[in-house]
Amino acid sequence: MNRFSLSSMVLDNAPGDFVKRRKPAWLRAKLPGGPGYQRLNALVAEHNLHTVCQSAKCPNMGECWHRGTATLMILGDVCTRSCGFCHIKTGHPRMLDTDEPRRVGEAAAIMQLRHIVITSVNRDELPDGGAAIWAQTIKQIRAQSPGTSIEVLIPDFCGDWDALQLVIDQHPDVLNHNLETVRRLYPAVRPQAKYDRSIELLRRGKQAGLTVKTGIMVGIGEEDHEIAQLMRDVIAGTKLETRNSKLETDCCDILTIGQYLQPTREHLPISRWVTPETFADYKKLGESLGFRHVESGPLVRSSYHADDQVLHL
Repeated sequence: MNRFSLSSMVLDNAPGDFVKRRKPAWLRAKLPGGPGYQRLNALVAEHNLHTVCQSAKCPNMGECWHRGTATLMILGDVCTRSCGFCHIKTGHPRMLDTDEPRRVGEAAAIMQLRHIVITSVNRDELPDGGAAIWAQTIKQIRAQSPGTSIEVLIPDFCGDWDALQLVIDQHPDVLNHNLETVRRLYPAVRPQAKYDRSIELLRRGKQAGLTVKTGIMVGIGEEDHEIAQLMRDVIAGTKLETRNSKLETDCCDILTIGQYLQPTREHLPISRWVTPETFADYKKLGESLGFRHVESGPLVRSSYHADDQVLHL
């Protein structure tokens, strides 16, 4: 068993000593602008779509939209959960938009995407958590833009595995579900979620033969040994027994790690700025433990360079 060495990881702050100074230089992101950004912005508005780029105030929106890529968010823009890190609105969502899958498929076709990432808010008030809309969205993208590979960043459906199966049955190219943080911090960071339930979701996706991905953020109060344990938990929880010991896809395939940025003063504070060197150490550790690809860096988000991640596999 690999051990996580902290010898090269000098932290800017001790856990709990919350950061109040300005962002370091390595966290400066490109401002939105340019023809690619303007074109995608107009397309999102024309088709009445939502993007997590806008709702979550993603720091990479300028770069990604300039490249003509975005993460579309289905099931509306109001979430039924109240995670301590998230800038998406919390409340009582409006009625279900059953035409949304068609519009997403149409937008994918117009953009001529080779890879699309779809995510959603949590819709815990729905009997299936929105899984049927998820399934229809995948179907519509396949029908209207067959050359586009599909990555779905899904909620946990409150542990309703029949609902999850509706999504799995559509065979998305990548099944992504974020753990977000270490086990100890779940009550503050993801109060309505369960650490082990999320790992079980990843296991079921892997068992179905899908490429499986998860992501976390750092600088929200965790310690490095807890990040190492999370990696081991994911590998152990998703590892499949196979007759061929050389099989390369017998556990969670992709892990993303990025710096937490506090959206507003009402959200959880930043505990530390994690250095690029430390992110490089996370990548090295994750790949040594068995992840096929680890995308690790200050500005990394779950869907950042998602198309390139698939090419690494």
